[in-house]
Amino acid sequence: MKVGIFGQFYHQHSEQPIQHFLDALKKTDVEVAVEKNFLELIKHHDGIDTNVATFSSFTELDKSYDLFFSIGGDGTLLKAVTFVRDLGIPIAGLNTGRLGFLATIQKEHIETSIQEMIAGNFKISQRALLAIETTPDSNEIGELNFALNEIAINRKNTTSMIKVETYVDDEHLASYWSDGMIVSTPTGSTGYSLSCGGPIMDPGSKSIVLTPIAPHNLNARPFVLPDKAEIKLKVTGREKSYLISLDSRIATLTDDTEIRIKKAGFSIKLAQLKEDSFIKTLREKLLWGEDKRN
Repeated sequence: MKVGIFGQFYHQHSEQPIQHFLDALKKTDVEVAVEKNFLELIKHHDGIDTNVATFSSFTELDKSYDLFFSIGGDGTLLKAVTFVRDLGIPIAGLNTGRLGFLATIQKEHIETSIQEMIAGNFKISQRALLAIETTPDSNEIGELNFALNEIAINRKNTTSMIKVETYVDDEHLASYWSDGMIVSTPTGSTGYSLSCGGPIMDPGSKSIVLTPIAPHNLNARPFVLPDKAEIKLKVTGREKSYLISLDSRIATLTDDTEIRIKKAGFSIKLAQLKEDSFIKTLREKLLWGEDKRN
């Protein structure tokens, strides 16, 4: 069995769970490769064995990998997606961060969780992505033109609202005067979209969510569409440029740019322990089970 490991090491006091994770892997008969930059980070900490192979780019990954571990929070897992892309390698997230909707392996149960994963005792959750095209083509976005959580439009260098003209399958929906617009997958419905009043959606839902950010149109509400729909956005405002984010990646576009968003041609496989479920995650992460009446 061959596994890849990626992390960003942003979180304080994460050395211990990383060491426990690598120790748990040593007890198994697997080939391990650690992403080059992450390996350089953990080399500075005594007691962490870094005698493993490395990789540094997407082009060095191939379908010989059986699992790809992300160590950190959900943001780290989103970045791991840019390594795996359309290879179909299952991604498992070890949560050393905070909330962890995507990174569901808890640091308190590392050894038993890794044993289960290596033994193949996990399930696959297929997650849809969004893809973006711009007219004219933008070098700012490049080949990483996809997002697992959301694609978001935000104002830049101004406190004034922007107008986001929104079309669905080339039919005009509305012009949103707002701080921006979020186009979210079901996976991303518990992220930025949720913070802006969007609905929580089961990851298996075949839908796309449009969530305006602080709209001045008081009757504007989030809108759920089938995932076969194509979204077109045109942005205007006092400034001649605006921000667009694809998960954690940010670019600047000019207001003459037309954006088209649709379901990507590939999906991501999230590897989860068999006892994990989206409903269980909601109860634990959003504290829905804290009501004593439950």
